[in-house]
Amino acid sequence: MSEYLRAYVPGGTFFFTVVTERRAALFSRPTARCLLGSVLRRCLLRWPARVAAIVLLPDHLHTIWTLPGGDANFSARWGWIKKEFTKDWLALGGREQPRPGSRRRERRRGVWQRRFWEHTIRDEQDWEAHFHYIHYNPVKHGVANSPREWQWSSFHRWVRVGVYPPDWASHQETTPLPGDAGE
Repeated sequence: MSEYLRAYVPGGTFFFTVVTERRAALFSRPTARCLLGSVLRRCLLRWPARVAAIVLLPDHLHTIWTLPGGDANFSARWGWIKKEFTKDWLALGGREQPRPGSRRRERRRGVWQRRFWEHTIRDEQDWEAHFHYIHYNPVKHGVANSPREWQWSSFHRWVRVGVYPPDWASHQETTPLPGDAGE
């Protein structure tokens, strides 16, 4: 079995990817999007973090968080988010993916993939590459033709404060993304 090593850096900045079980398009449903937003806000009240960027696609989400100084416990946050969302989702009559016997014996539900992916942001260039990656992700996955077309993204917040022009990455063939060379 693989060993998953996490880089627990107190006060660090991290890029996360969290995926639904079997990539079910759970977040194409307004109820699931609303519920996830509520659970995320409750988590941030309980365990503060600064959310620099986020995008919610039908079957996964990406986000960049900076934890408070001395705090490296992002695993507790994600565990709590997944547990609370699953509990509330199933209570609302939401469906889960079929689970094999071993997962039922382990009392694992069929809403989220077991783990999440995390990357410690190393420097400003790394931060910028992941920031752009998040905001371009709806285009990458073919759910929008430009970032501004995708409602469930922090892109719109960053347009309002002048970080992005409204038409950023709308013409991908002439506007390469920073950090995309060779990927």
